[in-house]
Amino acid sequence: MDSRAVIEQILDFARWAPSGDNTQPWRFEIIAPNHVAVHGFDTRDHCVYDLDGHPSQIALGALIETAAIAASHHGLRTFARRRPDSPEHRPVFDLEFVADAGLAPDPLQAVVKTRSVQRRPMQTQPLSAAQKQALEAAIGADYAVDWLESTADRLKVAKMLFHSAKIRLTIPEAYRVHKDIIEWRAQFSEDRVPDQALGTDPMTTRLMQFVMQSWGRVETFNRFFAGTWAPRIQLDFIPGVACAAHFLLLAKTPARTIDDYVAAGRAIQRFWLTATQQGLQLQPEVTPLVFTRYAREKVAFSSKSGAQQMAQDLDERFTHAVGAHAAAHAVFMGRVGVGRQPTSRSLRRPLARLLSLEAK
Repeated sequence: MDSRAVIEQILDFARWAPSGDNTQPWRFEIIAPNHVAVHGFDTRDHCVYDLDGHPSQIALGALIETAAIAASHHGLRTFARRRPDSPEHRPVFDLEFVADAGLAPDPLQAVVKTRSVQRRPMQTQPLSAAQKQALEAAIGADYAVDWLESTADRLKVAKMLFHSAKIRLTIPEAYRVHKDIIEWRAQFSEDRVPDQALGTDPMTTRLMQFVMQSWGRVETFNRFFAGTWAPRIQLDFIPGVACAAHFLLLAKTPARTIDDYVAAGRAIQRFWLTATQQGLQLQPEVTPLVFTRYAREKVAFSSKSGAQQMAQDLDERFTHAVGAHAAAHAVFMGRVGVGRQPTSRSLRRPLARLLSLEAK
């Protein structure tokens, strides 16, 4: 390979990998015609959802897998190595692309740019055996899928999500994140989440915009006007019931290290792209995994009185809903089903901005 244009084509696909709240925790450095350095970073210092940087590490894994998928269409096999001397909160990965005449183009590239998040209700029609088989095959031998698909299971998970959302909507640490990542009155956003993609009705969305002007307003509405009820019902409970299934991706050996979470991210991206290829839509449900881990590891995460107890209560509900084994081995959770193609979504920063290391 002797053309910078080929590497830029690969990176142009890679940048469409998913990341929490569209943070895109990566920048690219083209070192040689067959060598890219991915400069990663996490948001643990200011994002309550990025516990130990693990969600950002999962996103980096999804990016690496997407680059490998795109490279296969140029007859290139991708080798990824983390620089051992790079700090965990700012890891650097070297991607080398080596010509391989026997490498088949990965068909998942066709859906890389159309894969998106569906936050609105989906159909409850069960997944077919073929769809589930394709999804389970996508993640490889080191992972398994635990399905929660009966009406009773979906209702149990919906109730758990409803309680998880109360933490999300009542602690100041989460408020600061939401204030930063929502782009109001927007259908698309290059670096945030547009409000039209949130999943709330227009009146609730406008009320949210008004309330979220200050933390004082949030507390007032939560205390005197049941301010969390409408978003929790619209964003968590109803979608929690209205889907084909909830799923947990389980690592056969519980994830511990950055490399474990990066590997999980690669598997998750293949699962998500396969769902898109199967005509399905997906929504991550990551916050319960984060809040329950705060509880299990006894890590204080909020100045809000009672937040720790709410997390402990959530951990009990979560374990009751999914089982102790799944709770211990889960690296990702979401819901899946058939729904309308979203008309609003997060886009990505232009490649030129991602090639600037000063843009972090």
